[in-house]
Amino acid sequence: MRVRWVTLVSVTLAIGGCATAPLERGGLLRSYDRMSDANGLVTRSQIRVNKKDLLAAKTIRIATTVFPARSDVALNEKERRLVANAVSRELCLRLSERFRIVAADDDADLTVQATVTHAAPTSPTASGASKALSIAKTVALPGVPVPVPRLPVGLGSLSVEAEARDFAGFQKAAMVWGRSANSITNSPRVANEGDAYDLAADFGADFAKLVATGESPFGGIPALPPMDSIPVRFGGAPKYVACEAFGRFPGITGFAGQGLGLPPAWTDSGAEASPTGNPAPATQANPEQTLTQ
Repeated sequence: MRVRWVTLVSVTLAIGGCATAPLERGGLLRSYDRMSDANGLVTRSQIRVNKKDLLAAKTIRIATTVFPARSDVALNEKERRLVANAVSRELCLRLSERFRIVAADDDADLTVQATVTHAAPTSPTASGASKALSIAKTVALPGVPVPVPRLPVGLGSLSVEAEARDFAGFQKAAMVWGRSANSITNSPRVANEGDAYDLAADFGADFAKLVATGESPFGGIPALPPMDSIPVRFGGAPKYVACEAFGRFPGITGFAGQGLGLPPAWTDSGAEASPTGNPAPATQANPEQTLTQ
């Protein structure tokens, strides 16, 4: 009875523990016309898709994800760069399942560009307290499978928009996406960018599915990851050399760091350095366009 009561209380707290992610249009897509709502269980989005043209495409180029500085987003340049790169790397892995990924200077049937439009920071203090409670449960109830959700405070969120354009620049798929961390499925990390970094992979998976299938990524039965993607997630070489531009997944070290609640920067080296020794730019928007404040 004691275990059942603790479980019920934990789940109740977790259900209420969810930040609010704005479904924000940054003004950087070629068009927002005829976008329709397509929401998941914990995700809000608007999409537009040309299924016929997407299914006809064979090659794709992935532009570096942009995460411009904003006065109302309390993440520094290093943190924004890490989150933006996590989006690009997940897109490259997921789209490799359906397309041939080409380098930035090669011709392609489609070009994907994503922009982070907003992010709410994670509270390191609340995340640390959540980890402490989890450890305390392990000591107090060793071997008892009682879930210990995060404290429903200080949760982060992420908002992103992205589009896939053909070689002539016409939009073939677009998505405006917002998702908040929750107390059940998102592990606490003691870092400002902790939740945004983890949610970046969720966005990458959703947009890649939209582009690969020409259909909404929400609903239906989740598909198992292909076997050849598993070594990549453990730090192996990607299927296509072009994906090396976004660095490799942190692998076992990354999984361990996530379990311990460590900051992403402690285990993720980020994007591959450019010939000048600097990481590929990920924090500058098109100078002719600015995010809507």
